[in-house]
Amino acid sequence: MNLIGELSSLANSLPGAAAQGLIWGIMAIGVYITYRIMDIADLTVDGTLCTGGAICIMWMLSGHSVWMSLFFALLAGMAAGLVTGLLHTFMGIPAILSGILTQLGLYSVNLKIMGKANQAINVDKFDLLISLRYIKNVPFFKNTILLVAVITVVLIVILYWFFGTELGCSLRATGCNGKMARAQGINTDLCRILGLMISNGLVAFSGALLAQYQGFADVNMGRGAIVIGLAAVIIGEAVFGKVFHNFGFRLLGVALGSIIYYLVLQVVIWRKFDTDLLKLLSALVVAIFLAVPAWKSRYALWVSWLKKDFCEYWKTSKVKQGGEG
Repeated sequence: MNLIGELSSLANSLPGAAAQGLIWGIMAIGVYITYRIMDIADLTVDGTLCTGGAICIMWMLSGHSVWMSLFFALLAGMAAGLVTGLLHTFMGIPAILSGILTQLGLYSVNLKIMGKANQAINVDKFDLLISLRYIKNVPFFKNTILLVAVITVVLIVILYWFFGTELGCSLRATGCNGKMARAQGINTDLCRILGLMISNGLVAFSGALLAQYQGFADVNMGRGAIVIGLAAVIIGEAVFGKVFHNFGFRLLGVALGSIIYYLVLQVVIWRKFDTDLLKLLSALVVAIFLAVPAWKSRYALWVSWLKKDFCEYWKTSKVKQGGEG
């Protein structure tokens, strides 16, 4: 009976984990744009996630609609990406340091936006788009999982269209080979700035949804977001990389990777794993998956060397045997 009760508890917690995974999946798509497409290590996201949540909560508390609040959260994220892009391109600061500087500055900005370390919003008093309470026993059109899934699909369709345009292809070319793109007349600095703006806009939008889902925005809610985003990207590529070859499906794979990450996290918690070690576990997962390609290439190199040495040894021994005969 105890086992049945534990399994029932796990089953009840999985829908919430899936909803949270979908929300973070939007953030992971933003990380994918900078990490994979633009080839930029952007750490701005740890601050931008909170900025989106803070803007959304404060605008709703001041009486604005949820859609207006989400829109301004998106704009705030894009503004943060613009700052990082200008630090990197105009001021010549390396991308990773530019992200750290913007993230550091956003901590103070987020405190000023909220007026204190955290701000709560009551789902009973405000018309939130999604909420932790909207997981079960609600009409299907208010279900958090369905709404976030629809929003994610719409965003993927928009991004698929955009990166198929001339400007979108310029962004992809800049990330693939900046020198070659510049030789073709592409303004690579502008493309990097635009890529950072799109990425951080999505991250802030995800933060706005997350703040609504959990019912509050906290100044530390974005801490470690880059690790979760990278984990979702890497898991999505590892699981769906051989199946999803189309760009749009790759973005979908990243979102699904985020869901898998949170489902696995929920199972780990269910198995009574020490929650103080969850960040360490996430870091280890990311490190292992990042190291796998290097291990594969080294393994292939070692195998080729062994084959080459064996063939040379076999030929030498044959020549010796022929000479002796």
